Amino acid sequence: MAPMEHTAFQDVSWERMERAVEKVRMRLLRAASTLEQAGIPYAVAGGNAVAAWVSRVDEAAVRNTQDVDILVRRQDLPAIVEAMSKAGFVYRHVAGIDMFLDGAEAKARDAVHLVFAGERVRPEYLLPAPDVSESELSATFRLLSLESLARMKLTSFRPKDQMHLLDLLGVGLIDATWPLRFPPELAARLQEVLDHPEG
Repeated sequence: MAPMEHTAFQDVSWERMERAVEKVRMRLLRAASTLEQAGIPYAVAGGNAVAAWVSRVDEAAVRNTQDVDILVRRQDLPAIVEAMSKAGFVYRHVAGIDMFLDGAEAKARDAVHLVFAGERVRPEYLLPAPDVSESELSATFRLLSLESLARMKLTSFRPKDQMHLLDLLGVGLIDATWPLRFPPELAARLQEVLDHPEG
């Protein structure tokens, strides 16, 4: 009896995991499609951008992420709020973060977070976020360019950013030549990742 209960619990867990991943994917696609249809410039950034780049090389190396981060221009915020609201998202500005909850009852973790182009995400960051023009059209959405994405990850350099850099390194998207592309402080951070690929 106990083994059967354990198996049933495992099945339910897998279903919940798959459903959680699918919800994030659908949230990302809805947001991107909404901005596309409204003619608003944007680029997918953050963990989903890393996953999209990694998937081009090795789908098995893709790491799931809960975050949906979209790079936009602040001047477009009124149009973004209008378009996203029509698509069922709920705008909130909380603790200095602009986000769109995925419905009125959604939690902050179930949101699309905006990153503003040309602005520092935090005052202490060395560089501002790139412009939305530093992107390319993928099969399903506009994607931040690889170099711009790596620059953002090096600028914030939190543990999860370092993990994302290791993901890009692991599939050969970045390599030992890449520190030359960045200012000295960011180059040193990337060299640290390159020197310790085991994390």
